[in-house]
Amino acid sequence: MNKLDKLMNDPKEVFEELKTSAAGPEGALPLTSFMLENWASGDLFGLTQNVGMGWSPDKLTGQEVLILGTQGGIKNEDGSPIALGYHSGHWEVDLLMKAAAHEVSKLGNIPFAGFVSDPCDGRSQGTKGMFDSLPYRNDASVVMRRLIRSLPTRKAVMGVATCDKGLPAMIMSLAAMHELPAIIVPGGVTLPPETGEDAGKIQTIGARFTNGELSLREAAELGCRACATPGGGCQFLGTAASAQVVAEALGITVPHAALAPSGQPIWKEMAHQSSRAVLNAITSGIKMKDIITDAAIRNAMTVHAAFGGSTNLLLHIPAIAHAAGCSIPDIHDWEKINQSVPRLVSALPNGPIDHPTVRVFLAGGVPEVMLHLREMGLLEEDVLTISGERLGDVLNWWETSERRHHVRERLKQDGIDPADVIMSPQQAHSAGMTSTITFPTGNIAPEGAIVKSTSIDRAMLDSNGIYYHKGSVKVFTSEKAVIQAIKKKEIIAKDIIALIGCGPSGTGMEETYQVTSALKHLSYGKHVTLLTDGRFSGVSTGACIGHIGQEALAGGPIGKLRDGDIIEVKIDCEQLNATINIVGTDGDEHGPIRSMELLEARSLHPDLKENPDLPDDTRLWAALQAASGGTWRGSIYDVDRIIELLEIGKKYSNEKGATQR
Repeated sequence: MNKLDKLMNDPKEVFEELKTSAAGPEGALPLTSFMLENWASGDLFGLTQNVGMGWSPDKLTGQEVLILGTQGGIKNEDGSPIALGYHSGHWEVDLLMKAAAHEVSKLGNIPFAGFVSDPCDGRSQGTKGMFDSLPYRNDASVVMRRLIRSLPTRKAVMGVATCDKGLPAMIMSLAAMHELPAIIVPGGVTLPPETGEDAGKIQTIGARFTNGELSLREAAELGCRACATPGGGCQFLGTAASAQVVAEALGITVPHAALAPSGQPIWKEMAHQSSRAVLNAITSGIKMKDIITDAAIRNAMTVHAAFGGSTNLLLHIPAIAHAAGCSIPDIHDWEKINQSVPRLVSALPNGPIDHPTVRVFLAGGVPEVMLHLREMGLLEEDVLTISGERLGDVLNWWETSERRHHVRERLKQDGIDPADVIMSPQQAHSAGMTSTITFPTGNIAPEGAIVKSTSIDRAMLDSNGIYYHKGSVKVFTSEKAVIQAIKKKEIIAKDIIALIGCGPSGTGMEETYQVTSALKHLSYGKHVTLLTDGRFSGVSTGACIGHIGQEALAGGPIGKLRDGDIIEVKIDCEQLNATINIVGTDGDEHGPIRSMELLEARSLHPDLKENPDLPDDTRLWAALQAASGGTWRGSIYDVDRIIELLEIGKKYSNEKGATQR
């Protein structure tokens, strides 16, 4: 047997059972003369396709609802894996989609399903896969919008998604469907292990092992059980959980949808509820433009601050606003909200008590937090939600609902007081919880920066709530180099690290979670300050400052730093004011003005360059988002601005060519 015979090796029955025609579906399409005279050929052919796939011809008269999901992997009927997905967040999404489809069908309508899967940011940390992470969001949203438009007969869309890039992309795509009813069905969260570590902390086993803080056996056993159930997003308030919270805060989910435990009956019931809600929206004429408004965007920002959500949402909420045709929030809008909204949720990874996200759901989730915000006068209650009710009426229902009573009682059975998970403003203040995000400025961050100040270890603050760190900087031009330095014990307490070249132009604005999470879970990490033009998710500790602008490769001052330069960091976690300045060079202090003059005279760091493995797809994304206003506008594609710049470029090129001729 030669190689091709061995490769092909067809069983005989495949030829014996080979057919060349079939009878086709029985019955007749429910056509009318009006349909034949007025419908597009594609609409008519769609009916043929529907029955060809097995849909009964006598059930073709209902409304068509597209269920668009981020499912990944292939499962047997019993749920066991045939082919793995990239992550647990899309592993059980198909169950929600099936439940939604059954409800749509039961109510006399026709469900369609499409799939745009997503990557895992956890899986790609520290790898070249991270170069595609943030750019993927825009690409996925484009594909999702194309799929929605490619089913012209759909009357509504249901987006089923869970994690870091798939869910923001889904929200963006639905937000852009201004004239359609649409709803988000969050994929929920995975449960924590009964004994062990959460999926955030477990990503630091390598750093902790090499620093002698974890044995090989401990690393292996803890790593095995961190994802205690097979579906749902990670158990902490990182990007995945924060995006679910924001979706509900926008009013585009049913009430109490975010952070439900994946795979459980209360989670599946959400799919049924969502189907009924979006069908009611068709009847009531409720469209996305009626729900996602400037006021809804402000509510989402407010709830994000109260939860202590991931800083990545400062990239995603502006992009959602742009897709919806709303005003794009700028740094001043973020500052105003974070200065007025207290953090109320005590959960992983911010503490002070590290409750997993399922406990936040059982404590009442988004509507429970909103009750406190309403009391403080921080919500705009007149906004419409996909439930068909105004937000104020939703909260009135929630306050006295059986659902609220049952979930909170279930949490009490575990010995957890719901008020210790979602706190009142007074209780949160007494527990030392501060507002979520501060926006540092200074001579090495002329366009601004972000620090999740609420995550700074309280032991690092003085009696006035101020974090202060002055010292010489260690400069790295790749995340890999920082991790190697940590593993080789070359980073010590009281170090200041500058990780440069990690913005859009260098690495696609990779997420430096590998570094921030290592510092969070190493005993000395709270004494280390990190400065980067990259980004990170929900896990950080002693002053991790990201999104520093301009990015190094765009000529930003951070790109001119050298080992031994003296940096001064001051963060007021109470008043939410912060500065980061160079105050000395080569180990000598000169003050911020003279030091900046010396810095400006330098060239960029000699090792600073675009990562040689950066894909062309990401290089194109970086250029397009830069032309559209960059990261502070959400790394969007502003088509009008891009076309305008292209036209200017073409005109310049033509004029230059004419001059040369």
